[in-house]
Amino acid sequence: NVFFWMDSFDPHEPWDPPAEFDVYNDPDYKGPRLVLPMGGMAADWASPAEIDFRTSPEQYRHWQLYIDGSVAKLSLDVHEDGGLVPGYELKLNSYDLGVDIELYDALQRLRFEHPEVGAVVLTSAKDKVFCAGANIRMLGQSSHAAKVNFCKFTNETRCAMEDASENSGQVYIAALNGTASGGGYELALACDHIMLADDGASAVSLPELPLLAVLPGTGGLTRLVDKRKVRRDRADFLCTTAEGLRGKRALEWGLVDELVKPTQLLQVARERAVERAGEARPERGIALPPLARTLTPDVIAYPHLSVIIEREARVARFTLHSPDHAADIEAMHEEGANFWPLALARALDDAILHLRTSRPEIGTWVLNSRGDGKLAESYDDLGDDWLAREIRLYWKRVLKRLDLSSRSLIALVEPGSCFAGTLAEIVLAADRSYMLDSDDDVSLRLSKANFGALAMSNGLSRLETRFLGEPEAVERARKAVGKDLDAFAAEEIGLITFAPDDIDWEDEVRLAIEERASFSPDALTGMEASLRFAGPETMETKIFGRLTAWQNWIFQRPNAVGERGALTLFGSGERSEYDIKRV
Repeated sequence: NVFFWMDSFDPHEPWDPPAEFDVYNDPDYKGPRLVLPMGGMAADWASPAEIDFRTSPEQYRHWQLYIDGSVAKLSLDVHEDGGLVPGYELKLNSYDLGVDIELYDALQRLRFEHPEVGAVVLTSAKDKVFCAGANIRMLGQSSHAAKVNFCKFTNETRCAMEDASENSGQVYIAALNGTASGGGYELALACDHIMLADDGASAVSLPELPLLAVLPGTGGLTRLVDKRKVRRDRADFLCTTAEGLRGKRALEWGLVDELVKPTQLLQVARERAVERAGEARPERGIALPPLARTLTPDVIAYPHLSVIIEREARVARFTLHSPDHAADIEAMHEEGANFWPLALARALDDAILHLRTSRPEIGTWVLNSRGDGKLAESYDDLGDDWLAREIRLYWKRVLKRLDLSSRSLIALVEPGSCFAGTLAEIVLAADRSYMLDSDDDVSLRLSKANFGALAMSNGLSRLETRFLGEPEAVERARKAVGKDLDAFAAEEIGLITFAPDDIDWEDEVRLAIEERASFSPDALTGMEASLRFAGPETMETKIFGRLTAWQNWIFQRPNAVGERGALTLFGSGERSEYDIKRV
């Protein structure tokens, strides 16, 4: 159901809506909206392709969230007719991006609204099926960019589950009451403990290669061998066997952790959850109200963040704003979602997702800030309170999302900038940074937060990654903590790329941005992804590195998406035809 919002509408002029859409004239309607640009659209403009990542439990169509003391249950109950766009049915608990958007929202609410939860049971509300994975017809009709963005967001969400287990003590237990296929099994692989119904029919499988000529692109292969330590030969058999493995063999091979009779599955899952919920936890959390946002063709605005879109130049200019007062730890819980670092993190997260998904032609993001750096830095040390921890971890995840975005990142440190502490990570995350060498007040400040609290996907801080071959440079930077660094000092330490003076600033910055727009976006994506993650490999860097390379290649090959490709012909009864050459 689509709600068309028309600020400017002449009732005397005929207008026929597309036949496939229902039109609501109810201002109280709270469901998903597709807002079309029909003139007069100021505060709520969107392109027809826009996907809104903002949701809440009362709007969920595919997930049911139950809280029972220290245990939560997340049940997948996909609405078959609830796809984001027409053209496919979400049968057998298969999913599209809309299903994952709800899951991501649920994970956020479990961490912020329900810190009392120590274990989450992930299961299905449908009989004898857990999840059939990503909807194949959805993939078949999606653009290449939509497929890859979908896979990336899905895996970022699953990494957030693992982060909750590792850092927030919220353990995930998968109770597979039926077959978990493809992305459904990958969802289970993101959990800490996998239980499978021992009914002779329920199975786990990764059938993408034999059925679709693609791969388990949201971390399946990597989690199988890196996380669960499944032998390579056994993993090879699983990934080339469309029907997967059941019962005893799945347990023996380490594909699941426990077999349980179907009638006892949820009871035993709850027992395991109670056992793993841990010690006493915070009694209550904070509410995450709807995120305030103004959206027009050229502006995305939040209370502490604005993004100006220059469509012809294919540039988005981010400006992050500092708070107007120093941190008041006593007021942190009272302010809740309005607490500056949390409010800004939510805004930045939403802006990144919106631009990645709905504005793929905007290839360069210019990162700026405005305000008082010392005020911003005062929020870096909020103590060991559970909410302070969750805010830090959220910033860590948002900055990782920035790292993983296939966009050129250019940071500008100018008069009035407030790149300090956590916000200084924005400069360190950029592919290239410019700082004005001027007599005006232009500074960059480091804090303790820049030395490990906000680690990248490779497990290192951005400073450690930057100075991989110069560990002594990290120590020089550590000695500068709390100091206002001018352009000369920042360049000498190695925190910025260039420090033009007033005469050269405008031309150097303009040329850098224009040059970026002249290069091949595909080549830039490959270059940036290769350069950003120096240092050790981790499961995350493997997953996202392979996602960038494999998905960008395999999802465009004729064997998968050509006229006679496997993904194109799936379900038709016709046999796919492959180019037999290995490339």
